[in-house]
Amino acid sequence: MTGIRQQPGTPEDELADRFRAGDELALREAYDRYGRAVLHLATSTLVNRSDAEDATQATFVAAWLGRETFDPAKGSLVGWLLGIGRRKVIDRLRSAARETRVVETVRQLPEPAPAGSDPDTVVDRLVVADELARLPDEQRRMLELAFFDDLTHQQIATVTGVPLGTVKSHIRRGMASLKRRWEVDGAAPGARPAGISGAR
Repeated sequence: MTGIRQQPGTPEDELADRFRAGDELALREAYDRYGRAVLHLATSTLVNRSDAEDATQATFVAAWLGRETFDPAKGSLVGWLLGIGRRKVIDRLRSAARETRVVETVRQLPEPAPAGSDPDTVVDRLVVADELARLPDEQRRMLELAFFDDLTHQQIATVTGVPLGTVKSHIRRGMASLKRRWEVDGAAPGARPAGISGAR
């Protein structure tokens, strides 16, 4: 389909030129004209209708953001959109497969030890949760898995797909930041947030 080229001067050519030039009305027209074709492509592969609709939307977002890369000499606008749509469908299939692997991995992990009800422990956890919210996203994510879910470094690497060395690095930097804040906020010198395991 990508090899088909409409004759010069057709409404399809005019729409493609306006789309490539950044005419927002052309984006709406392209969606109205070709959205069903992209959705059909997505629904023929993806079981979930919502996933297919997300892939369709992602297709048009990607096409609009990358409109300058569209080359009318290489094919039609609809063919170009369908090519993007195929990639978005594949991306969604890969993402679903990763999510399934993560769910299965988590199911196989041992249950974390029950948390104690000691008031000091509860307060410590609340303080740490507040401090975690200030950390960069990746550091916070790794420490939350280590602290709240009591996962080892290897388990975190397995669940997140992040290399083990990177996991250790994020946790080490996050722990250093927490320790500094813990001491600045008035905790005893050298104290560390209760419940976070050391290197494992």
